[in-house]
Amino acid sequence: MARIAVIGAGMGAMAAAARLAVAGHRVTVYERAATYGGAVGTFERDGFVFDTGPGLLPLPAVYRDLFVKTGKEPLERCVDLVQVDPSAHHVFADGTEAPLANASRAGVVSALGAALGADAGERWGEFLVRARETWDRTRRPLLEETLWSNWDVLAGREPYPAVRRRRLLVTRTAATLAEVGALELGDPRLAALLESHALAYGLDPRTAPASAAVLPYMEHAFGTWYVKGGLRRLARAVYERCLARRVEFVFGASVERIVEKDGRAAGVELAEGAFGAAGSGGRTVVDADFVVAGVAPEVLDRLGPAALRGEGEVPAQRGGTSRLTVHLALRGARPAGTPHRTVVHAADRDAELDAVFGGSFTAVAGPTVTVLRPDDAELVPDGGHEAVTLTATVPAAHGAPEEASRRFFAEQAREMIRHAERAVPGLRDRMLWHEVRTPWDVAGTTGAPGGAVPAPALSAARGRLLHPANSTRVPGLFAVGGWAHPGGGLPHAGMSGALVAGLIVEGPDFRGSQ
Repeated sequence: MARIAVIGAGMGAMAAAARLAVAGHRVTVYERAATYGGAVGTFERDGFVFDTGPGLLPLPAVYRDLFVKTGKEPLERCVDLVQVDPSAHHVFADGTEAPLANASRAGVVSALGAALGADAGERWGEFLVRARETWDRTRRPLLEETLWSNWDVLAGREPYPAVRRRRLLVTRTAATLAEVGALELGDPRLAALLESHALAYGLDPRTAPASAAVLPYMEHAFGTWYVKGGLRRLARAVYERCLARRVEFVFGASVERIVEKDGRAAGVELAEGAFGAAGSGGRTVVDADFVVAGVAPEVLDRLGPAALRGEGEVPAQRGGTSRLTVHLALRGARPAGTPHRTVVHAADRDAELDAVFGGSFTAVAGPTVTVLRPDDAELVPDGGHEAVTLTATVPAAHGAPEEASRRFFAEQAREMIRHAERAVPGLRDRMLWHEVRTPWDVAGTTGAPGGAVPAPALSAARGRLLHPANSTRVPGLFAVGGWAHPGGGLPHAGMSGALVAGLIVEGPDFRGSQ
């Protein structure tokens, strides 16, 4: 039985902790905050309840596997998991609307055909076939296996089977997601639909590789799910599974340093006042045979070992984008038949992308806004009110002075509310109050500088969208969570926990989840 110290109580870290405890190890999680879940948090006021992180769960099979492998009680007995249908209702810039069926290629094609024309539906259906081929080629190496030692093969290989288009004397194939939209989909509304999936993950479709086609494919193939009471219930279920497997949690425990001995990770040093087994100089040192770090790369750098640095290795992703969230408490009941999720597309696509990925901190008129309107009585004080959450992708906060960025976030939040009225008529008249959650709040919760949110790993793009391996340059130290392979997103975080547990339990020859 090994002693294992886990830094952070995010979803990936807890997934690893539960699996390691089931394997017979003694696991202790040290979390600097007062609670678990990382980005999967909650905000409550006046009887209204909101998810502060993800509001929907894609690819629930990852968490079903976690619960099967860590106990007899399956996921569905621990949370009330509901498939959202339609998966999303899209409101395009020209006013066209399309409700897309959940986990149904035929339903999506039919809906797009009815809204945009039969040719448009057929083109999207053909694109999904190519996206499935991309998924089949990348699923194992990018989600279910440890990062290949020859990862540069993934960096150079473009798995998306782009269609060759001949115009005059020039033959072109799409290399980026935006080019897939322009060359293969044709209709600007289809292109907007495609690009919105990349933008939601903080990726610029103009530079994201064509392999990002897997993002809409995952949603169409495996569905979109909601947890009754909010996604925080999923975090609670994982936490309770950890407790049931005798994982220990120490909250309010800030790890100041990863202790090394004989070139190997040998424990953690906690800040003064934190619980521990031994101490000197006002700090506590806790011995461990393995250390699992669920933190951003900048945080791991500060903890001591040069774990993620080294020539020939996948460079850690730093900076990037974040999310601006607006929680709305509305008077009046949620109308019957209201879609759970509506995506209101940008009025000016180029202006939005330039602002988000140029880091200008300039408010955009009519940004792409995701509107979540759950049909869930647990989120409101009574049936005469509605809880609505708006989300938009924005630059992370570390690129501008705090005061200037806060002014920008406040202005952009007002613009989000205005633009969301295309999905929620009379929104501002119904509003009792609103709460804005900025990237500064995300930074406070997750510890990621500027509140940056990691994207999932993707092939091609010269490895720019890969994440560092779960095993590090320091023996006995492993990286877990969205900033390590296979990257950001709830399913990917859960898989990182499975991969780290496999590497510790089975050793360096472990290659992937079954």
